Amino acid sequence: MAHIIELNSVCKKFGRTVAMDQISIAVPKGVVFALLGENGAGKTTAIRNILGLQQPDSGSIQVLGLDPQRNGVEVRRRIGYVPDTPSLYDWMKVSEIGWFTAGFYPDGFNTEFQKLCQQFEIPLDRKIKQLSRGGRAKVVLALAMAHMPELLILDEPTSGLDTMVRRKFLESMVDVAAEGRTVLLSSHQIPEVERVADYVAIVNEGKVLASQRLDELKQQLERWVITFDTSEARIPEFNALIMTHEGKGSRRQQLVVRDPDPNALWQLRDHPSILEVEVHVPSLEEIFIAYIKAGSQPLPKHESNPSTTSVNDGGTRE
Repeated sequence: MAHIIELNSVCKKFGRTVAMDQISIAVPKGVVFALLGENGAGKTTAIRNILGLQQPDSGSIQVLGLDPQRNGVEVRRRIGYVPDTPSLYDWMKVSEIGWFTAGFYPDGFNTEFQKLCQQFEIPLDRKIKQLSRGGRAKVVLALAMAHMPELLILDEPTSGLDTMVRRKFLESMVDVAAEGRTVLLSSHQIPEVERVADYVAIVNEGKVLASQRLDELKQQLERWVITFDTSEARIPEFNALIMTHEGKGSRRQQLVVRDPDPNALWQLRDHPSILEVEVHVPSLEEIFIAYIKAGSQPLPKHESNPSTTSVNDGGTRE
């Protein structure tokens, strides 16, 4: 099994709304893989198709080597799933909901559940309705993890949680991956995700704009801050794909560029109207914004070299 999850050219429509538009994603084993996108980007639809809870209109999906449409029960049995709006029996105590859920899984579930509750500092004798939102979220995670699933799928699991709980929650996913298991995490909490993700897929309006290792993604993009000696300045042509351009016509302009020519930076620094070019490694949030903007607002041809602007995973096409 080359990948834990494989989506190949998957499409899904709801009436005239395109929720998944030729989505292709491959998730390796033993990593934290983050699906990043704003609300309505198609993340939850992708997850529901992966779980076999919805059927794609076209394309193919493999999960743990199985087709979730034909083997949905087996796929879901081997997966731990935390939905975006989990439901719990509020009248039960934490210990009782663990005992109740254990009836659906092999022996050892309840023992592992109690161990996780101790790790997450969840009081077993407390009723679910008496727990904070963060406490309830940790109960759901413990239930999803107690059968030691090969794959853990989390759909916006930290939405509404305070910063400390959210951070601890996400950092526990690194431990899961370290054990050789896989985590698929859907979120719009980009700064927190950056701390734990090995791979990232950026999704917008049902399309995958980029999907690769986070460290490789960061190596491909740079943020350039250019200072001119006069206002109404114009950036000269150079060999790179301009993802975003802020401050046009001002003395200080900022670009996010992809795969710049090694000589492009020196060309700019040697330009008579340019005083300084600062180079920064962009954060994941800056990368995310750059891909979203580049995908929705193509840049004019004169701002980049046409020979370098055609890319196959989400950059601006000329």
